[in-house]
Amino acid sequence: MQSKADTELVRRQNRGLVLEALRRVGMMARVELGRTTGLSPATISAITGDLLAENLIVTAAIDDKAEKPLGRGRPRVALSLNPEAGYVLGVKISLNSVTLILSDYSGHLVDRTRLPIPTMGPDAPQFVPRLAAAIRDYLRQRDIPLGQVPEIPIAIPGVVDRTTGRLVWSPTVSVDVGAVPGPLSEALGVPVSMTNDVDMMAQALNSRDPVHYGGTFAVIFIAYGIGMGLYVNGRLFSGAFGSGAEFGHTNHVPGGPLCRCGRRGCVEAYVADYAIYRSIERLPPDEPPADIDPDAETMAKLEARARAGDDRVRTAYHQAGLALGYGLSRMMGLINPGRVVLTGRGIAAFDLMQQGFNTGIEEGLVTEIANMTEIEVLSPEDDLVDVGILAGALQRLDREVFASSDHEPVPARKRPPLPAAGVPAKA
Repeated sequence: MQSKADTELVRRQNRGLVLEALRRVGMMARVELGRTTGLSPATISAITGDLLAENLIVTAAIDDKAEKPLGRGRPRVALSLNPEAGYVLGVKISLNSVTLILSDYSGHLVDRTRLPIPTMGPDAPQFVPRLAAAIRDYLRQRDIPLGQVPEIPIAIPGVVDRTTGRLVWSPTVSVDVGAVPGPLSEALGVPVSMTNDVDMMAQALNSRDPVHYGGTFAVIFIAYGIGMGLYVNGRLFSGAFGSGAEFGHTNHVPGGPLCRCGRRGCVEAYVADYAIYRSIERLPPDEPPADIDPDAETMAKLEARARAGDDRVRTAYHQAGLALGYGLSRMMGLINPGRVVLTGRGIAAFDLMQQGFNTGIEEGLVTEIANMTEIEVLSPEDDLVDVGILAGALQRLDREVFASSDHEPVPARKRPPLPAAGVPAKA
C-alpha cells in the first residue's frame, strides 16, 4: 500500500511539472518538455498521453520550414494547455463594487467586468448573496457551467482572518459583510478563497519572474493607502491568522496624525495620498482620512507644485519619504529581504520623497545590512492585482486539481467570445 501511495505521489508531482512547464514556457514539443522538466522520454510520453486523453492539453504542428526537417520531414508535434479545460473567475473587491476577471485555463484573459455591489452602509450584510447572484448571472451569460470553474479567488483591501474567513478590517469594505469565502462557496458549490490585494501583487511578480522575484522579497504599494505583500523563502507570507505584513499600520510616531485604521502615527498616516494632502493643506492631524479623498489629478498638481519649488509641498513629500524610509529600515532589519519593490500611484512622486527616504534608511539601519537589500521602483500596473489573482489560482489548478487524474472530465466545448473591446492578455 505504501509503495502504491508513493507511486501515485510521484505521478502527481510529474503531472504537475509538465503542466507548470507548459504554462511557463508555452507551446513545446515532447523533447523540449523533457529537457525543461528533467523527466525521461518514457515518462513524458506516458504523462502527455494521459493529459491528451483527459483533454487538458492539445496538439499542434510546429512549422519547421525554416529549420532542417526531422526524419523524413515529418512536422514536429507541439503540446500546449487546452484553453477550454477550465476557467478561473477572480473577484477583486473595491469600494461599493466588484470586478470579475475571467481567464481560460491557458492563462489568457477572457473578460473583465466591473459591477456595483454595496460594500459599505446598510446594504453591506447583503454583499455575499448579491455577489453570488452576480456570479451566476455572469457565467450564465457566457454559457460557462459552474462545474468548469474549479476555484474562485477573491482579492480584498484589508485583513482577513484565515481561520474564520471573516474580514477583520478594511478601508473600503464594512466588517458587516461577514464571512465571505465559506458562505459564497456554499451558495455556488465552488471552492472560494480570499486574500489581501497587495499579496496578489507579490504573487503576480513571482509568477512572472520567479528568479528575479523569488526567495524573500516584499512589494510595498503606495497610493490611497499603504500595503505590503511579502514572500519569505519562496512562499507568500500572511502570518498565523492572515494579518501579517501590515506594514502601513506599523507605528512611525506615537500619537501622530490619524490613520484610516483609527490609530495615530502609522506609516500610512504620513505616506498615503490623504496624509500628504492633509499636511499640505494644513488640515488638523485628526481630520478623518475618510473625509480626505484626493484624486490622481489633485495629487499630480501637488507634485507639479513641489517640482516648481513650493517649499510647503516639498516638505510634506520629504516627511513622507522619511516615514517610508524609517518604516522600511525596521522591516529590513527584521526580515532581511533580498529585494523590496515600491509600486502604486504614489511612486509618481518618489523623486520628491527620495532624499527623505534615503535619510530614513541610513539613520534607521546599519549600512552593511541595508545594502544587502535591493530597492526597486516599479511603475504602477493597473492589472497587477488581477494578474496575481489569476496566476495563483491557475498554479493551484496545475498542482492540486489537474495534477491528479481524479478530476471531473473535461468536455470539449466552444470558448466564450471575447468582448468587443477586449484584447486577450497573458494573465
